[in-house]
Amino acid sequence: MVCLAGPVAAQEPAAPITPPPSRFDVTADDPPLTLADCFERALKRSETIAIHQELIKETEGRFLQALSGALPRASFALSEKRQDGSGGSAFTLREIPERKFVFSQPLFSGFKELAAMAGARAERRERKEERARAEGLLLVDVADAFYLLLEHREYLKALEAIRTALVDRIDELKDRQRLGRSRPSEVVSAEAQLLRVEAELELARSEETTARQLLEFLTGRAPIGAITDNEPPLPPPGNEDDYVAKAPTRPDVKAAEEARQAAKNEVTIAQAARWPKVDVESNYYETRAGAASGVDWDVMLKVDAPIFQGGQAIGAIREAASRERQAELHFERTQREAELDIRDTCAKLQGAMARHAVLQSALAAAEENYRLQVEDYRLSLINNLDVLQALQALEDARREAVAARYAAKRLHWRLRVAVGETL
Repeated sequence: MVCLAGPVAAQEPAAPITPPPSRFDVTADDPPLTLADCFERALKRSETIAIHQELIKETEGRFLQALSGALPRASFALSEKRQDGSGGSAFTLREIPERKFVFSQPLFSGFKELAAMAGARAERRERKEERARAEGLLLVDVADAFYLLLEHREYLKALEAIRTALVDRIDELKDRQRLGRSRPSEVVSAEAQLLRVEAELELARSEETTARQLLEFLTGRAPIGAITDNEPPLPPPGNEDDYVAKAPTRPDVKAAEEARQAAKNEVTIAQAARWPKVDVESNYYETRAGAASGVDWDVMLKVDAPIFQGGQAIGAIREAASRERQAELHFERTQREAELDIRDTCAKLQGAMARHAVLQSALAAAEENYRLQVEDYRLSLINNLDVLQALQALEDARREAVAARYAAKRLHWRLRVAVGETL
């Protein structure tokens, strides 16, 4: 950022640059949006979260299908057979109607249904953890856009304050030039600096619009008016190992663990093909004709023991075992990546907070330097260019300090999501 101040009369104190009122300031009729407000709106608007919710419902449907394999079944069957017969005996009837209730109950199928239900429950838990992870990533996106918009708006207000100060300064320099106390080059230099600030303002407005549109896209609310950061001051980062210890509780790690459990149940389902199947089937006849017309019910025990299937069962078992191993490797990789993500984010946060502290000290030093330069100018010890350079350094330090503060806030939320926390 380029900022400017001109020579002042020896008897005048250095006037601080006060940001003017902005269209982003909070009013009673336009309550500000907080980070929590934006995140709540983003959750309702996000198609990704809605898709994950539908995936959870999908696994609930698969669980009901798996459960149906272990429950009894009942149905009503009706048949009407016509044949070319003489009708003289029970075997030559022309019409053979039959109406019956059919009941069946699986007794044993190699624990296939139990494994399928356990796998469906594990998959449902996996989908829930995936949704929680998606919500965390959405929070990171919202926090990035929220603090980026705050940063650009604060920078815009600072630039508007500088522009106002430069306009006033040019007017004063012209008055001093008429009195012979300032050179024409000082006026021209201030006007050149003003044009540069005007260009910076246009760029800053464009960046503010881009950040605002991103937040509007995430929240589904347009236009975004006033926003405010009501979060408490950032606490100092804790011990890195304490953060890494939370990696197993991260939603994506827990989802990978549930996927591994579901893959184990798939192996049990495949192994069930090598076990015999035992079912009981019962029929209750409402209408029957022919030789069996006097039989009202029957019960049948069915045992189906596989002997040779051409390697189909063995192939299915090996395929399921391979998927289980893949799920195991995916879980291990996800856990290692989570630990790396936490360590990386924690290190960046520590660096950002340390940098912000140093930049705050640099800002204080730049403010003191500008004050001293103004005093030296009043005593005619330096020229106007030195004052301008001091003010430019002051505003550059202010911008870097603001950027570092919001960068630390964004990394703070990234770390919270990295360890599995959210709003």
